[in-house]
Amino acid sequence: MEIYLIRHTTPEIEKGICYGQSDLPVALSFADEFANLRLHLPDTFDTVYASPLQRCQQLALRLRTNNRINDNRLMEMNFGAWELRKWDEIPASELDVWMKDFVQVPAPNGENFATLSARAGQFFDELKVTPGQKTAIVSHAGVIRALLAKVLELPLRNAFKLPVSYGSVTKLHMDPVSCHCNLEYLNRY
Repeated sequence: MEIYLIRHTTPEIEKGICYGQSDLPVALSFADEFANLRLHLPDTFDTVYASPLQRCQQLALRLRTNNRINDNRLMEMNFGAWELRKWDEIPASELDVWMKDFVQVPAPNGENFATLSARAGQFFDELKVTPGQKTAIVSHAGVIRALLAKVLELPLRNAFKLPVSYGSVTKLHMDPVSCHCNLEYLNRY
């Protein structure tokens, strides 16, 4: 089984803004980013799974498949009260606590990385028993890092050391019997 973890392209938002589950459009560079991304993908997929947020939907709709499924478990981390705020305007007293233990500490009215990882992991465990040879997952950096941490058996606190740039593709080759995975970065920036 081949699983392609695809991060959405650049969103249309000012740099330095916290935007987890905020539903943002893609930047004007989408067509060029997609053309580059397409070079690293097969012509068709058995199934395309995607976050319902429009920055993932725009990309997922351009991938050829007869089976497209939206799944809320593929949404980015919910940053709660921090959504659409500038990172440097979030009170240091809140941000420092979160930065020290983002795995367990949620943003106010949001979720922590362990919660995101649990929902993404549940999705992945279901995917492993689903028939299909070529599967695309169009999602966000947090979800992709959580899935890679699961596959690589990394502690969640180390997941953000994994590079996941806009429009990146990470290919997992998974043995359906042993569920052993090998990964390959197809394009990193």
